[in-house]
Amino acid sequence: MDWAALIALLVFITPMVFSPGPNNMLCAAHGAQHGFRATLPLTWGMVVGWSTLGLVVGMVTASIESNKAVFDALTYAGAAYIAYLGISIARNQAKSAGEAKETQRLGFRTGAALQLVNGKAWVHFLALMATWGTLFGEGIGSKALLVMVNALAGYPAVLTWALFGTRLSIMMNSPRNAKRLNLSLGLSLVAVAFWVVMPR
Repeated sequence: MDWAALIALLVFITPMVFSPGPNNMLCAAHGAQHGFRATLPLTWGMVVGWSTLGLVVGMVTASIESNKAVFDALTYAGAAYIAYLGISIARNQAKSAGEAKETQRLGFRTGAALQLVNGKAWVHFLALMATWGTLFGEGIGSKALLVMVNALAGYPAVLTWALFGTRLSIMMNSPRNAKRLNLSLGLSLVAVAFWVVMPR
């Protein structure tokens, strides 16, 4: 086990899953309007949907991981995206949950289907698999374990946004707090991007 790579993985996953995105903002808005319990089916659908997406991306990367040139290209592309996302998060002020309101009560199917059009989830898994796909070994088993680690970190994130939707939206509406949160999340991603391309 490469412990440095594992730490970098966790540093990558944490801001990715807790930063504002379609899943988190929808959970915050839904939780604020309908309550935490009513939002749980939506979150279950999300975790199943993004884990399925992660396995699909994992199977694709497993089929090309023996091609070093292609995998290196994906690694650098992933690092570039991680850095771009980090800079974007650090510079942008997060949107409040009120700006992503959803009046209809949503459930499991909506949460799962949302992942098909969730650009953040697609690029997240592409970067995840290209950079850490062999952390636990080669083959689809390693990718499945990586998806499980991601789910264990990602599910608490959507629960947090659902539970504290109103409070988080107030916090994110404060320019000072939003700036501090985005800066810390963004810089951590930029640091991971540099780690990814460092020779080892």
